Amino acid sequence: MVKKIFAQIYIWLILLFMYIPILVLIAFSFTTSVNVGVWTGFSFDLYPALFQDGEIMAALGNTLIIAFISSAVSVLLGTTGAIGAFYSKKRAMRALDSVNQIPVVNAEIVMALSLTVMFVFVGSYIFRGANLFSFWTLLIGHVVLSAPFVYLSIKPKLQQMDPNLYEAALDLGATPRSALYRVTLPQILPGILSGFLLAFTLSLDDFIITTFTRGPGLLNGQGTIETLSTLVQAKIKKGPIPPEMRALTTIIFLVVLLLVVGVTLYRYFHKDKKHSRRRMAR
Repeated sequence: MVKKIFAQIYIWLILLFMYIPILVLIAFSFTTSVNVGVWTGFSFDLYPALFQDGEIMAALGNTLIIAFISSAVSVLLGTTGAIGAFYSKKRAMRALDSVNQIPVVNAEIVMALSLTVMFVFVGSYIFRGANLFSFWTLLIGHVVLSAPFVYLSIKPKLQQMDPNLYEAALDLGATPRSALYRVTLPQILPGILSGFLLAFTLSLDDFIITTFTRGPGLLNGQGTIETLSTLVQAKIKKGPIPPEMRALTTIIFLVVLLLVVGVTLYRYFHKDKKHSRRRMAR
């Protein structure tokens, strides 16, 4: 009994340490003070001001474009990699799993420096001194960061899937491609959605790889690409963070919360459908 009480207290303390700063930030998004901790009255003024700030909107647009595209590419690579490894021989599957673990456990600064050296080498010796740093190098960096996590999200769903379903579809006359689209992908769809959200979140707040691999392009035109993380870093060097960022943080938190709730509800109803089908089959 005492152990349970201490365990619950420990869990609640961790949750408080995690969410109190976020709740404080949300609360101060409804006041126009520059510094957090100074309350100048309840107001919604920061939210209209947020959408009128061109610099923040450009950084937000860049961040979302990179996050969506890199997440889609990461899901494609991670899904095909997980399916290919799952249906490979045990020795090949173990090798692929080991290779996939390296970017996950590796320090992000090592990955960022490695990508930078590679892009400089390719630009200097293959493209004769060309500067390759642009949206494409930034996209490659985010895909390299996210794809291994997508692989890890999908692999357990493949292991939970009945291996006889795919072969049964082939025996009933389905082509390998048709069996993949109609049998395998629906079974691992929750893992794909989780992988996409994880990749999106990793790309959304990435700073180190973004700083090392970005170049001119996107909504900044000929200027260096600014994302939310790099913009906040630049603002901190000059002075306090713009108060409009508190409103943006609140919106992002609520959107992510709705997505998590949506995925959870989808999984819950998906499980209920499976249980009901099994009961009807019995």
